[in-house]
Formats: sequence, C-alpha cells, structure tokens
Amino acid sequence: MVNIVVPIKQVPDIESVRFDSEKGRIDRSSAAAEINPFDLNALEAALVTKDECGGTITVISMGPPSAETTLRDALSRGADRAILLTGAEFAGADTLATSYTLACAIKKSGLFDLIICGEKTVDGDTGQVGPEIAEHLDIPHIAYVSNIEIFENKIIATSEMDGLVQLESGFPLLITVTKDINKPRLPSLGAKLRARKAVIEIWNADNLLPSEQKDKLGLKGSPTKVHRIVIPGDEGRKGIVIRNAPDKAVTAILQVLEEQKLWERRE
Repeated sequence: MVNIVVPIKQVPDIESVRFDSEKGRIDRSSAAAEINPFDLNALEAALVTKDECGGTITVISMGPPSAETTLRDALSRGADRAILLTGAEFAGADTLATSYTLACAIKKSGLFDLIICGEKTVDGDTGQVGPEIAEHLDIPHIAYVSNIEIFENKIIATSEMDGLVQLESGFPLLITVTKDINKPRLPSLGAKLRARKAVIEIWNADNLLPSEQKDKLGLKGSPTKVHRIVIPGDEGRKGIVIRNAPDKAVTAILQVLEEQKLWERRE
C-alpha cells in the first residue's frame, strides 16, 4: 500500500483569463476556475498507483473558500480525502510561503509515502513549489517525471530534466510530473454526485502553526514580490520583398540592414 498526497491548485481557465495591465496581475474574476491542468496529471498518476498497489490519496489545496469546488472535482475522480487550507493568513503567498504552508499541512495530515505534484501551475509557471515542499520536509525529490514504476519499497522514475534519465529512490519521496505521464480520466456522473456530499476538511492557520510562527505564512512569509506583469506584444517577424535586379537588390538589402543597425558601412 502507498499513501499518497497530491497538492492541487485552483487556477483560472488560462485560455479565457484576462490580464490587468494597469495593476500588472491576472484578473482571476474574468474566467472560470478549474484544477490546474498539470495537477490533473499528478492526480491521475496517484490513481494509477493506488489501482496497482492499493493505498489512499489525500488532496490538499490552499486557496479561497471557492477552491472547495476544485477539491470536490478531485474527489469525484477518485481521491479519498480532501483538505482546504483557507484564511487571510495564507493570502499573498509566494512560492516559498506556499510550499511551507503545504509542507506543514502534509505533516499534519498523517503518514505519507509519496507526494505527487504537477510540474508547474499555468498561472505561475515557476515549477518551484513541488521541490520546495520536499526541502521543507527534508525528503528527496525527482522533477519532470514522465513515467514511474512502483515496487514494494522503491520507485523508479524517468525524468526529463536533463535528457531522459532513470532515477531510483525509496520512500518517502516527492515527484513532479509532466503532462506526458498520462491522460487524466474523467469522473462519472455518480462520482460527481457523491463528491457533492463529501466532507471537505477546512483548516486555517491556527490548525497548522503556533501564533509565533505564523509570520512564515502568506505575504509576511514571502521574500519575493511581483513588481509587475508585462504582456508580450503580438507583433511577429516581419518580411520585406525586394524585386529589383540582383545588383540593385544587394544595395537595397544593405540599406535595410544599415537602417536596422545590423550592418555598418565602412569606407
């Protein structure tokens, strides 16, 4: 049996979300919320492992109360237990504070053998939270995993971090998985209906840490700040068609290169 924890995040539909250029941030209210797509791959990897080896799957999410819908989605897909970390103390967390909060919750949740995280989130795109959780828990981790084989007391993972390499580790272990590891299953209607009635455990900062350690959470525990977000322009590469005779075409090309400061005429 393998006891698995899968951290998941509620993110906006990245294909529909708008960016607030003036405030330099994502306008999360502009699109529907969903489970981070890479976390669905992590959950599916957990479900396959449970099918093969037995065990339990606990999903943990840090977010606003609305993130409960994300956890119910995970339960409908086959997770056994769901925990929501919510409260003002968690707001404004960077990757360090987020990973620390999740690590504290994983410790509190009970014994675990394997933590499976998505490679990254589509709204942050850092890929830092998973490995940072492992560091907080002082356990090994393998990143960018595209295939796993589970044995009685070890795991062999294929990592794409530096080409393709196979790495072996005992438990406990954290891995981050790529989208290539599997195709997430869809929940049945019956499973969705059961998940609506399932109990979601709600934890706040008081459940995790004594008051003197709460400065490690949320904005207070975040040493990095996002100054602004810049949206790249849509302008692509330009082309110029020169239809002159060969000798005149060369002159025209040199003139363009000179104007673009890509070539300097020398006497």
